[in-house]
Amino acid sequence: MSKKDPGFKEGYEILKKNAALLESQEEPDIDNLMKIVEESMSAYKVCKARIDAVQEALNETFKE
Repeated sequence: MSKKDPGFKEGYEILKKNAALLESQEEPDIDNLMKIVEESMSAYKVCKARIDAVQEALNETFKE
């Protein structure tokens, strides 16, 4: 994949967009479901990694 991984903000926007899309569907769009799930999982991993890194930095800062 030549596209650069999104940052936290971009990943969060992807998750919000896909959640809204799935919630608004009266019938599931099975043809695009795997694409939406894969895109969401990639965005989730980016966001989770960033949150974990920030949490670890905060824990180190306030360790004392």
